[in-house]
Amino acid sequence: MIEIDGTYGEGGGQIIRTAIALAAITGKDVEIKNIRANRPNPGLSAQHLHAVKAVEKLSGGKTAGLELRSPRLKFLPGVQKGFEGEIDIGTAGSITLLLQCLIPVALFADEPTRVSIKGGTDVKWSPPIDFYSEVFLKAIHEMGCDVHLNMKRRGYYPKGGGLVEVRIAPSRHLKGIVLLKSEKEGIIKGVSHSCGLPAHVAERQAKAAERILNENGYDTEIKTEIEDGDKRTTGCGITLWRGYKSGSALGERGKRAELVGEEAARNILTELESVSSVDIHLADQLIPYIALASGKSELKVREITKHLETNMYVTKKFLDIEFKIGKEGDVFVIRKG
Repeated sequence: MIEIDGTYGEGGGQIIRTAIALAAITGKDVEIKNIRANRPNPGLSAQHLHAVKAVEKLSGGKTAGLELRSPRLKFLPGVQKGFEGEIDIGTAGSITLLLQCLIPVALFADEPTRVSIKGGTDVKWSPPIDFYSEVFLKAIHEMGCDVHLNMKRRGYYPKGGGLVEVRIAPSRHLKGIVLLKSEKEGIIKGVSHSCGLPAHVAERQAKAAERILNENGYDTEIKTEIEDGDKRTTGCGITLWRGYKSGSALGERGKRAELVGEEAARNILTELESVSSVDIHLADQLIPYIALASGKSELKVREITKHLETNMYVTKKFLDIEFKIGKEGDVFVIRKG
């Protein structure tokens, strides 16, 4: 049985998601200890329970310790069969974090997976849904993954209520991805969204982001998406992208809409001003796919983050691979194969 130290690197939920997914794919039993031991609320959260239960459904696996706040989890995978149905994470649990665990397993299942997921689409400490649909899925499509995502409605903290439909076809033969060039041209696209708030909130976010980006010489195409919400959920945010780079920000009580737009703009500017080929968030999320793919993969990233190191650590526990990290000027080059 493979043992994983839950305090390694960033010491959070990513260890659980990556380990459970790779256990299901490789058929190797795993035990994760000291889960989130250094976090304010240690142990398994409700979010993690839903992710593991989803993989249980896909793989027919068995678990021990799958309880709220449990510091230890064992997972014994079965055979991936695909899954059709609904998953309700509850309140504003992140839909994209659940997909981090679900998609890789579904790609190696015997049958297609079609699932409707209820929860949060745009919540703190997780990838926004537009990053997933416009940046992440674009990258894994290049690797041969057949994944389609349809966001039906957004959900924000604390009520959630978002709905995303996902279709994943088996794609067992992934190919490596080589991304070494930084895109120098192209329009920065984006979505400024709000629900249950005055229409001017999303508009002000978009205008603030446009102003910053235009001042720095970039053309923009930022759409506004406004929903009245009918008190279902209330929130706002903005996600920007160009190529394999992105920037985002979420609104919160007392935070001016202009500051939200400016924050997202400065986030993507940090990435665009680097000669990296992918942003720091995409880099760490591609690691399991690169490890599972045949052939070589190469990425340029401006920073080796704790999340990136953590995914490499977990991935190498399951697969006989090696990642090489080199420095080229101001960026790091990650190579496999």
